[in-house]
Amino acid sequence: MFNVNRVLALDIGSCKVVLAEFSVSRSGTLELMNYGIGPLGLPPDSDADPSAYIIASVRDMMRARGIKPGALLMSISGQAVFPRFVKLPPVSRDKLLQIVQYEAEQNVPFPINEVVWDYQLVGDADGETNVILVAVKTENVKTLTDCVLALDMEPAIVDVAPMALYNAVCYNYPELTGCTMVLDIGARASNLLFIENSRIFSRSIPVAGNTITLEIAKELGVQADEAERLKREHAVVGLGGVYAGPDGETADLISKVVRNVVTRLHAEVNRSINFYRSQQGGSAPSAVLLAGGSSIVPHMDTFFREKLKVDVKPLNPLLRVPVAGNLPVESVAGDAHMLGQVVGLALRRALKCPVEINLMPPDLVATKALRRRQPFFALSAVGISLVMLCWWVYTERMTEVFRTRIENVRIRADSLSTVNAQLVEALGEKSRSRARLDSLVSIVGSRSGWIEIMASLDACLLDGMWITSIRPVESDGKVKQLVIKGLGFADRMRAAERPDATAAEVLVERIKANAAFSAETSIRPAPAPGADSAIWEFEVLVGLRDSLAVR
Repeated sequence: MFNVNRVLALDIGSCKVVLAEFSVSRSGTLELMNYGIGPLGLPPDSDADPSAYIIASVRDMMRARGIKPGALLMSISGQAVFPRFVKLPPVSRDKLLQIVQYEAEQNVPFPINEVVWDYQLVGDADGETNVILVAVKTENVKTLTDCVLALDMEPAIVDVAPMALYNAVCYNYPELTGCTMVLDIGARASNLLFIENSRIFSRSIPVAGNTITLEIAKELGVQADEAERLKREHAVVGLGGVYAGPDGETADLISKVVRNVVTRLHAEVNRSINFYRSQQGGSAPSAVLLAGGSSIVPHMDTFFREKLKVDVKPLNPLLRVPVAGNLPVESVAGDAHMLGQVVGLALRRALKCPVEINLMPPDLVATKALRRRQPFFALSAVGISLVMLCWWVYTERMTEVFRTRIENVRIRADSLSTVNAQLVEALGEKSRSRARLDSLVSIVGSRSGWIEIMASLDACLLDGMWITSIRPVESDGKVKQLVIKGLGFADRMRAAERPDATAAEVLVERIKANAAFSAETSIRPAPAPGADSAIWEFEVLVGLRDSLAVR
């Protein structure tokens, strides 16, 4: 929905454009503020591209009427679209779209990817769902929306003229009962609308105002623009009988031409009524509302009243729509038959309408979707920028913190390197001290070992013996044996002898029995002392139980 209380409605016909400006109150009430009706200037039988004519006509109207660009809703001619009215079996909502898609592909006479289509559910009847399918070729609707874009406006809704007219009738004539037929007689086509309760049916008939113009040109042998002028000056539906005909030969001829064309239109209307009744299950019209530029031809209402045998009156789309006080009442009343579509368009802005069709081209839809997302993109970009800024500030802060910490660590490391050097020096001194200590301990241990060995040897000596020399026997850097030489008093040695052992053998036994020595102890041969000798010499090879290091 728009955020403003002003809206423009643009109805683009085949020969004219209608632009109206409305204000919308908070309660959803419309008020017609300004409007303009401008001809396109195209010949009735022209197939030229109308884009330049549309742009020029709308621009001139806006300039002449003082209408400024704004939120715009537009409608396209019913002749340009392909309406289909389909009845679907009762299905769940989740499957409805699939069936509608299938029906669209089957009923639209073009590849579905080459058209813009929309649908509307219009009520249930006899257990079936009535659906309106409306499609238009993408290139056709894009041509018209490009015209609006060229005028520096962007359409919010692309409606179809018959559906916009339907919304206007439902709003202004809420009391309608039975079947009401709206006959919108335009320039190139006449649109029929059947309104019956919640049922709606529409059909476009290619018999309208331009048909009259071309028939006049053919009958009088004049150009189309001249025939159009004559039609505007003399056109009247000739009724014949008790009705007085127009004065003058030309006027009389034109009235007959008009009657012939309107008679053809009546025949098409009758066929449409029969089709509506037989195929759509509708009723015969009980009332007819006339609209469109050609509906004001004199006696048009009388003709159809007599032919259809029902009440026929002009459609007034402003019954419930106030008109601004600055607009001339007579002018608005004279143009009311042309304002039905723009009123129906403006109602799309004001309130919920019975039929809401939108045939916006895909590229314009994508552009609008992108524009709606742009604020989010901008917010995302701002968010990303803020995140990056915060990250940058955080990174700079942390870099500064780490730089400070690294500097503190470096200073600490420098101070600790001095301590480390001192510790290394202290550890080296410790190692050297330990080595000296180990050496001293070893020396002390060696000395202690020798003292113990000497004490043990002394304990093993017999009374009257003494040691004269001790010679260590080295092997692999260790002392494992000792060569001990000694002397003893011969008389005492003889006294220590036993029947089974000499004094030297007794000494060896005592040495082997000592814990400090091993069994590898033996007496080395020595000269036996003489009978008169007072000294006895001995030599013993003593094995040590624990070897001693050589220092």
